[in-house]
Amino acid sequence: MALQRVLVVDDEESMRHVLSVILREAGYQVSVAADGEEALRLIREQPFEVVVSDVRMPKLDGLALLTQTRTLAPETTFIVMSAYGSKDLSLQAMKQGAYGYIEKPFKPDEVVLVLEKAVERQRLARENVRLRDELSSRFESKMLLGESPSLADVRRQIARIAQVKTTVLISGESGTGKELVARAIHETSPRASMPFVAVNCGAIPGELMESELFGHAKGAFTDAHRSKRGLFAEADGGTLFLDEVGELPLTLQVKLLRVLQEEEVRPVGDNRTEKVDVRVVAATVRDLHRDVGAGRFREDLYYRLNVVNLALPPLRAREGDVLGLARHFIARFNHRLNRNPPVRGLTPGAEEALARYAWPGNVRELENAIERAMVLCDGELLDENSLPEKVFARRGAAAAAPSGAPMGAGADLSLKRVFRELEERFIKLALRRTQGNRTRAAEILEISHRSLLYKLKEYGIDADAEGARAESDPV
Repeated sequence: MALQRVLVVDDEESMRHVLSVILREAGYQVSVAADGEEALRLIREQPFEVVVSDVRMPKLDGLALLTQTRTLAPETTFIVMSAYGSKDLSLQAMKQGAYGYIEKPFKPDEVVLVLEKAVERQRLARENVRLRDELSSRFESKMLLGESPSLADVRRQIARIAQVKTTVLISGESGTGKELVARAIHETSPRASMPFVAVNCGAIPGELMESELFGHAKGAFTDAHRSKRGLFAEADGGTLFLDEVGELPLTLQVKLLRVLQEEEVRPVGDNRTEKVDVRVVAATVRDLHRDVGAGRFREDLYYRLNVVNLALPPLRAREGDVLGLARHFIARFNHRLNRNPPVRGLTPGAEEALARYAWPGNVRELENAIERAMVLCDGELLDENSLPEKVFARRGAAAAAPSGAPMGAGADLSLKRVFRELEERFIKLALRRTQGNRTRAAEILEISHRSLLYKLKEYGIDADAEGARAESDPV
């Protein structure tokens, strides 16, 4: 587990030193600030899990720091410190959102205990978010968002397929939602209350895949210090989803075929078999029929898996679904990214760009594009400038004309490209004017600090290197 980052804020140097020693010995990564203003600068530059701050400080006191921290970093847990006799201020801080308080003078064990409770609170909060997302994902799989005729046909096939145990082969391009469909088949079937187990056959080395699928006995090989149940046994009574099934080696294809036919598994290194009741759903982006002809996939296994074939349409063939999905992802990321204010929708330019783009990466690419846009956008509407360049770029644009070349018929008139070039130059100029200070540069550019950090990464700009250069690059 990564070290928890703690910011200690106190105007007394001796107190900062003592707390730093106590917390570092307890395993925390500690930064210090002498006042509230310095603390805000550090909070803008890097994330902290916990802030421990004195209440009474010059320039910016603990209560004001608490208020601004909740705006800048709402996920950060805030703990206040107060001397004897200042308990009322600590209680006021608690009412304003502080997690707890430490009364001076304190014992080291007391400080560590408060921090441990704060970190555990954050862990539970993250776990709750994960569980909510998992439940949301399961609910979405039943909905299969979209109103296009091609998706409606997929829903009708799922409804028929779900009620029988027949093996299913889901085919489609990457990002079309093959696992989502597999989950929908499971969750609308009589097996919904039993396990759904997914495995990516291309992500596990071939020599380990047999043990993953079928399990192994203790001592079966060098590192087999104890017996292990395989995924078929884990999915007993439910559904096993074999993603990228075309990546299985031929030797393992034979054993998979035997399990499908006999409905029993034999763990590696064991001489006994175990009966299993598993519904198998497989998926692939490969043309397995062609692989059969080339000798890369067994013909008998292909026909055993392909009892029912469910071909998923790419997003470009789902007319009218792009904008509906985009709005759904906006709602999801408003919650996940703690957007304040939340994004309410898309500008007309962004809607046009999303509808026009071909989406070769399908729904997964759309989801990533919306998440990126919400990180970059400061307003309440996502605009085209927040989208990845390839989404908004004019299709079939000619190569850019050399600098100073006449604007003839072959010239590149892409406003998007020109905007990026100007944006990069203005960012560099702002960094030079502020000697590399990212916070001040963001203020000059009138964008958020978070957006500036993202753009520095996107353009590959070294803020410190730009700050070291002379302010001599006019725009």
